[in-house]
Amino acid sequence: MTDPGRSTSRPPAEAGTPPPEKVKAALEALLLVSSEPLSPRRAGRILGLTETEARTCLELLAEDWRRRDGGLEIVEVGGGFRLVTRPEYDEYVARLEPSRVKPPLTQAAVETLAIIAYRQPVRRADIERVRGVRCEGVLGTLLERGLIEEVGRADGPGRPILYGTTRRFLEFFGLRDLSELPPLPEVDALRDDGEGGAEGGTL
Repeated sequence: MTDPGRSTSRPPAEAGTPPPEKVKAALEALLLVSSEPLSPRRAGRILGLTETEARTCLELLAEDWRRRDGGLEIVEVGGGFRLVTRPEYDEYVARLEPSRVKPPLTQAAVETLAIIAYRQPVRRADIERVRGVRCEGVLGTLLERGLIEEVGRADGPGRPILYGTTRRFLEFFGLRDLSELPPLPEVDALRDDGEGGAEGGTL
Protein backbone atom coordinates (compact mmCIF):
# COMPACT_ATOMS: atom_id res chain seq x y z
CA MET A 1 0.00 0.00 0.00
CA THR A 2 1.42 3.38 -0.97
CA ASP A 3 2.01 5.93 1.77
CA PRO A 4 -0.26 8.87 0.85
CA GLY A 5 2.12 11.23 2.64
CA ARG A 6 5.07 10.36 0.42
CA SER A 7 4.32 10.81 -3.28
CA THR A 8 6.23 8.70 -5.83
CA SER A 9 4.60 9.94 -9.01
CA ARG A 10 5.97 12.98 -10.80
CA PRO A 11 3.64 15.98 -10.37
CA PRO A 12 3.12 18.57 -13.07
CA ALA A 13 5.53 21.47 -12.71
CA GLU A 14 4.10 24.89 -11.96
CA ALA A 15 6.97 26.32 -13.99
CA GLY A 16 9.43 24.68 -16.40
CA THR A 17 11.45 21.91 -14.77
CA PRO A 18 15.04 23.16 -14.38
CA PRO A 19 17.86 21.04 -15.83
CA PRO A 20 19.57 18.75 -13.30
CA GLU A 21 22.56 21.04 -12.83
CA LYS A 22 20.21 23.92 -11.95
CA VAL A 23 17.96 22.09 -9.48
CA LYS A 24 20.13 22.93 -6.46
CA ALA A 25 20.34 26.55 -7.50
CA ALA A 26 16.55 26.67 -7.91
CA LEU A 27 16.11 25.14 -4.46
CA GLU A 28 18.43 27.76 -2.98
CA ALA A 29 16.27 30.48 -4.50
CA LEU A 30 13.10 28.89 -3.09
CA LEU A 31 14.65 28.52 0.36
CA LEU A 32 15.74 32.15 0.36
CA VAL A 33 12.28 33.58 -0.38
CA SER A 34 10.12 31.03 1.47
CA SER A 35 8.50 32.49 4.59
CA GLU A 36 8.03 29.02 6.12
CA PRO A 37 9.83 25.67 5.97
CA LEU A 38 9.90 24.41 2.38
CA SER A 39 8.47 20.90 2.29
CA PRO A 40 9.81 18.36 -0.21
CA ARG A 41 6.28 17.92 -1.55
CA ARG A 42 5.91 21.63 -2.32
CA ALA A 43 9.42 21.90 -3.74
CA GLY A 44 8.77 18.91 -5.96
CA ARG A 45 5.49 20.38 -7.19
CA ILE A 46 7.18 23.65 -8.11
CA LEU A 47 10.19 22.07 -9.80
CA GLY A 48 8.44 19.12 -11.46
CA LEU A 49 10.12 16.50 -9.26
CA THR A 50 8.71 13.71 -7.15
CA GLU A 51 8.62 14.31 -3.42
CA THR A 52 11.37 11.71 -2.96
CA GLU A 53 13.58 13.39 -5.57
CA ALA A 54 13.03 16.79 -4.01
CA ARG A 55 13.90 15.50 -0.54
CA THR A 56 17.09 13.92 -1.82
CA CYS A 57 18.11 17.16 -3.52
CA LEU A 58 17.33 19.20 -0.40
CA GLU A 59 19.37 16.85 1.78
CA LEU A 60 22.33 17.00 -0.63
CA LEU A 61 22.06 20.77 -0.74
CA ALA A 62 22.02 20.94 3.07
CA GLU A 63 25.18 18.83 3.16
CA ASP A 64 26.84 21.18 0.63
CA TRP A 65 26.09 24.16 2.86
CA ARG A 66 27.43 22.34 5.92
CA ARG A 67 30.72 21.74 4.11
CA ARG A 68 30.95 25.43 3.17
CA ASP A 69 31.19 26.31 6.87
CA GLY A 70 29.87 29.81 6.19
CA GLY A 71 27.41 32.00 8.03
CA LEU A 72 24.32 30.18 6.70
CA GLU A 73 23.06 26.63 6.83
CA ILE A 74 20.06 24.61 5.68
CA VAL A 75 18.20 22.79 8.43
CA GLU A 76 15.19 20.49 8.45
CA VAL A 77 12.60 21.76 10.91
CA GLY A 78 8.83 21.92 11.18
CA GLY A 79 8.13 19.56 8.29
CA GLY A 80 10.41 21.26 5.77
CA PHE A 81 13.77 22.87 5.11
CA ARG A 82 14.92 26.41 5.94
CA LEU A 83 17.92 28.55 5.09
CA VAL A 84 19.01 30.10 8.39
CA THR A 85 21.94 31.88 9.99
CA ARG A 86 24.29 29.74 12.04
CA PRO A 87 23.75 30.11 15.81
CA GLU A 88 27.36 31.19 16.40
CA TYR A 89 26.69 34.39 14.45
CA ASP A 90 23.52 35.39 16.33
CA GLU A 91 25.45 38.07 18.22
CA TYR A 92 26.28 39.90 15.00
CA VAL A 93 22.80 39.50 13.55
CA ALA A 94 21.42 41.02 16.74
CA ARG A 95 23.67 44.08 16.31
CA LEU A 96 22.28 44.63 12.82
CA GLU A 97 18.62 43.90 13.63
CA PRO A 98 18.03 44.17 17.40
CA SER A 99 14.26 43.98 16.90
CA ARG A 100 14.61 40.45 15.50
CA VAL A 101 16.02 39.14 18.76
CA LYS A 102 13.25 38.30 21.20
CA PRO A 103 13.93 37.92 24.93
CA PRO A 104 14.41 34.35 26.12
CA LEU A 105 11.46 32.47 27.52
CA THR A 106 10.95 32.67 31.26
CA GLN A 107 11.11 29.56 33.40
CA ALA A 108 7.33 29.69 33.79
CA ALA A 109 6.90 29.84 30.00
CA VAL A 110 9.27 26.91 29.46
CA GLU A 111 7.46 24.80 32.04
CA THR A 112 4.06 25.62 30.53
CA LEU A 113 5.31 24.94 27.02
CA ALA A 114 6.71 21.57 28.08
CA ILE A 115 3.37 20.53 29.57
CA ILE A 116 1.56 21.51 26.38
CA ALA A 117 4.11 19.80 24.14
CA TYR A 118 3.91 16.47 25.95
CA ARG A 119 0.21 16.44 26.84
CA GLN A 120 -1.42 18.15 23.84
CA PRO A 121 -4.20 18.76 23.24
CA VAL A 122 -4.54 20.08 26.78
CA ARG A 123 -6.84 22.39 28.72
CA ARG A 124 -5.67 25.38 30.73
CA ALA A 125 -7.10 23.78 33.87
CA ASP A 126 -4.85 20.74 33.39
CA ILE A 127 -1.79 22.93 32.85
CA GLU A 128 -2.56 24.83 36.04
CA ARG A 129 -3.15 21.58 37.93
CA VAL A 130 0.31 20.34 36.96
CA ARG A 131 2.10 23.65 37.66
CA GLY A 132 0.08 24.57 40.71
CA VAL A 133 -0.36 28.20 39.61
CA ARG A 134 -2.57 30.17 37.24
CA CYS A 135 -1.17 30.59 33.74
CA GLU A 136 -3.35 33.01 31.73
CA GLY A 137 -0.47 35.46 31.28
CA VAL A 138 2.01 32.78 30.26
CA LEU A 139 -0.43 31.30 27.74
CA GLY A 140 -0.95 34.77 26.29
CA THR A 141 2.80 35.18 25.83
CA LEU A 142 3.17 31.79 24.15
CA LEU A 143 0.22 32.52 21.86
CA GLU A 144 1.68 35.92 20.95
CA ARG A 145 5.02 34.36 20.07
CA GLY A 146 3.31 31.74 17.92
CA LEU A 147 4.63 28.77 19.90
CA ILE A 148 1.17 27.45 20.79
CA GLU A 149 -2.30 27.74 19.31
CA GLU A 150 -5.90 26.87 20.05
CA VAL A 151 -6.56 23.48 18.47
CA GLY A 152 -10.16 22.87 19.48
CA ARG A 153 -12.61 22.63 22.34
CA ALA A 154 -12.91 19.92 24.96
CA ASP A 155 -16.21 18.25 25.79
CA GLY A 156 -17.81 19.22 29.06
CA PRO A 157 -19.13 22.34 30.80
CA GLY A 158 -18.02 25.54 29.11
CA ARG A 159 -16.28 23.68 26.25
CA PRO A 160 -12.80 24.78 27.42
CA ILE A 161 -10.13 25.64 24.86
CA LEU A 162 -7.56 22.98 23.96
CA TYR A 163 -3.98 24.07 23.35
CA GLY A 164 -1.27 22.52 21.20
CA THR A 165 2.11 23.46 19.80
CA THR A 166 2.69 25.01 16.37
CA ARG A 167 5.12 24.65 13.50
CA ARG A 168 6.87 27.71 14.93
CA PHE A 169 7.46 25.67 18.11
CA LEU A 170 9.27 23.04 16.05
CA GLU A 171 11.37 25.71 14.33
CA PHE A 172 12.16 27.44 17.63
CA PHE A 173 13.58 24.24 19.12
CA GLY A 174 15.05 22.85 15.88
CA LEU A 175 12.77 19.81 15.72
CA ARG A 176 11.62 18.04 12.58
CA ASP A 177 8.46 16.86 14.30
CA LEU A 178 7.12 16.08 17.77
CA SER A 179 8.66 12.60 17.73
CA GLU A 180 12.03 14.29 18.30
CA LEU A 181 10.98 15.69 21.68
CA PRO A 182 13.46 14.40 24.27
CA PRO A 183 12.13 12.01 26.91
CA LEU A 184 11.56 13.66 30.27
CA PRO A 185 11.34 11.90 33.67
CA GLU A 186 8.33 14.05 34.53
CA VAL A 187 6.32 12.69 31.61
CA ASP A 188 5.69 9.28 33.19
CA ALA A 189 4.51 10.96 36.35
CA LEU A 190 2.17 13.18 34.37
CA ARG A 191 0.83 10.19 32.49
CA ASP A 192 0.15 8.25 35.68
CA ASP A 193 -1.32 11.08 37.74
CA GLY A 194 -4.84 9.95 36.84
CA GLU A 195 -5.84 13.41 35.66
CA GLY A 196 -5.21 13.04 31.97
CA GLY A 197 -4.95 16.00 29.60
CA ALA A 198 -7.98 17.05 27.63
CA GLU A 199 -10.77 14.51 27.27
CA GLY A 200 -9.09 11.53 25.66
CA GLY A 201 -5.78 13.40 25.41
CA THR A 202 -2.47 11.54 25.58
CA LEU A 203 1.10 12.54 26.11
